[in-house]
Amino acid sequence: MKDSTLEQEIDLLKGLARDDRKSVEIIYGQNYNLIQALVVNNNGTVDDAKDIFQEAMIVLFDKARSGSFELNCQIRTYLYSIARRLWLKRLNQSDRRNADFDDTNETQVIVEEDVAQHEQKDAEFEMMHAAIHSLGEPCKSLLASFYFKNKSMQAIAESFGYTNAENAKTQKYKCLMRLKKIFFSQYKKQDK
Repeated sequence: MKDSTLEQEIDLLKGLARDDRKSVEIIYGQNYNLIQALVVNNNGTVDDAKDIFQEAMIVLFDKARSGSFELNCQIRTYLYSIARRLWLKRLNQSDRRNADFDDTNETQVIVEEDVAQHEQKDAEFEMMHAAIHSLGEPCKSLLASFYFKNKSMQAIAESFGYTNAENAKTQKYKCLMRLKKIFFSQYKKQDK
């Protein structure tokens, strides 16, 4: 990649990491048609292409936000490789794969590891969501107040009726241990 192209690509990734609408629109505009052609030319529909593009954008977004992602190809090539991998996986799952898969539009970048990590994270988030959901009250609200609403221990003590911030802190710890136990019991079941 030329230096000016590389700089533009890096700026787009930085914008994507900041959730900058303009950067997202540029990436979308420059790359969607390529992904749509890949999917539609290989037994897919326009709706399939939209889904695959969204999934590829989420992987790219996660990578851009990680801070450790080093782009060594064009965003177009990276997105194409992710979309290709996702589409092949979906075709294999649905037995729609055609032996003459048309893959002449772009060079390939190995992204299997990135996609696998993303899928693993999604599964873990789902398990954590289920664990939080099964946690029950008052633990669910207490942890949400502290971690999501950023309330102080003193404010939590007052709203939950604890005598002081130390008691609220102790209860938060107990709730975290319960959540951890629920999460890891689900995690172990998944591994079996």
